[in-house]
Amino acid sequence: MSAEDPATLRRSLGLFETTLGGIGIILGAGIYALVGEVAGKAGDAVWVSFLMAAAMAAVIGLSYAELASAFPKAGADYEYTRQALGLRAAFVVGWLIVIGNLVAAATVSLGFGGYLHTFVDIDPTALALAALVAATFIAFYGVRETVRLAVVLTLAEAGGLVFVIAIGVPHLGDVDLLEAEMGAAGIFSGAALVMFAFIGFEQIATLSEETRDAARTVPRALLLAIAVTSALYLLVAVAAVSVLGWEQLSGSEAPLAAVAAEVLGDRASDFVAVVALFSTANTILLLLVAASRLIYGMASTAALPRFLAWVHPGKRTPARAIVLSLLVSAGFALSGDISLVASATNFAVFIGFAAVNVSLIVLRYTRPEVPRPFRVPLNAGRLPLLPIVALASVAFMTANLEPNALLIGAALFVSGVVAMEVFSLWRPLERGGE
Repeated sequence: MSAEDPATLRRSLGLFETTLGGIGIILGAGIYALVGEVAGKAGDAVWVSFLMAAAMAAVIGLSYAELASAFPKAGADYEYTRQALGLRAAFVVGWLIVIGNLVAAATVSLGFGGYLHTFVDIDPTALALAALVAATFIAFYGVRETVRLAVVLTLAEAGGLVFVIAIGVPHLGDVDLLEAEMGAAGIFSGAALVMFAFIGFEQIATLSEETRDAARTVPRALLLAIAVTSALYLLVAVAAVSVLGWEQLSGSEAPLAAVAAEVLGDRASDFVAVVALFSTANTILLLLVAASRLIYGMASTAALPRFLAWVHPGKRTPARAIVLSLLVSAGFALSGDISLVASATNFAVFIGFAAVNVSLIVLRYTRPEVPRPFRVPLNAGRLPLLPIVALASVAFMTANLEPNALLIGAALFVSGVVAMEVFSLWRPLERGGE
């Protein structure tokens, strides 16, 4: 790279780092609370809800894998929609997902502050802001160093889940794992809820421009991450319900801590809190990385101001996009209780899922010449059948969102349309994928 050439993102990630980074952002902190809520719907058959959600995640993940192999760009959802449906539709999708990621980062940072406050006497909001600033410095320093830290944190949080599985093994057979208190309806409702714990796998694609042989590595990492987390979630669900039974599990505000306390005593809750610190810290870091790469991808095609696509020549990271991610997420964190807005970000994610699956179908017909090292299986001619199943899954999950979450999600959608129109006043948004 000559001194005159603009810096580009550094391709330094292999299959191992990309997969572990994906596992880290999927695991997050959701499983620590969701297993109890799902048990209240599915009874002792809670694991069936997890199995159904894993199948939905896998079907949607296959679509991301094909498109990531065809268009290995940091913009991910935005880029795929741009190629298929044009810049206007892509702008709205990208806007929704960026806002969703940054609200999620703010929400998780507040959770981190709450956990750390149990050990140090500092205001939780101040701790949340400190966590966001620290994550920003790490993300700026370099993607290789960021993902290496994420690997360590991921192994720690996975270790916490393995610990829960291990203490549950002696209790296997204590409950009837096929007993569904609310029948099939409860299992289906539980599956929609569990899907929230899988959200994050799609963000692996945002690392495409920093991964070696991305067209092959990213699809493999994405599907491996879904497989590993699915196995962990299933085993945790079985272990947790075997120890406590669905009634006690669903009645606990901290279900996995309750499992540990049941087997090892109350002191075990401190261990779960430490694991939750690792988990939330990892999620903050990876959400900021994913959001900044999507901002960078949008700015690279002038959907956002091009100065946001600037890459630091030394660190080879999208520095301005990273700083913007910090400022927006910190603003959300300072706004107070954002739990309702955070739940509405699931709406944004589901819009992204729908756009990606529609884009895959469209591109099979409009861009058949584009090489696809990975292709979704089961096709009728050019028509891929699994994306149709994925779209049905997205409709099912959207229908299970809270009404208020749908309203706020719709408001975020409208804000994206307005932002697109305002930006197009000085930079016309052209349809097309080149």
